[in-house]
Amino acid sequence: METKNDTKLLRIFIGELDKHNKKPLYEEIVNKARSSKIAGATVWRGILAYGASSVVHKTKIMELSADLPLIIEIVDSEEKIDYFIPVLNDLFRESKCGGLITIEKVQIIKYIHGEPH
Repeated sequence: METKNDTKLLRIFIGELDKHNKKPLYEEIVNKARSSKIAGATVWRGILAYGASSVVHKTKIMELSADLPLIIEIVDSEEKIDYFIPVLNDLFRESKCGGLITIEKVQIIKYIHGEPH
């Protein structure tokens, strides 16, 4: 990916328990991004959130499995992000899960490959 001004940040907000074909939806999104040759994806786990249903989701100390909010961030060229949107739409339609997708214009300052660990 070149450092151009046509770079976009795609953010996908979903629940941790959302599934697609019995697999975590967040894993499916990251796997589809990888197979679509997207530069990279990161999944962030939230500790407190609410959305369209106004149901508050939060961590509880004694709870091992909670439906916490997740944010998946993907940064790549506008062209690749635009290509990926229909893939995301299909995943949401097939999984019947709710969520939110946003896009922002970003400027990449530096993008370098590190050595594998």
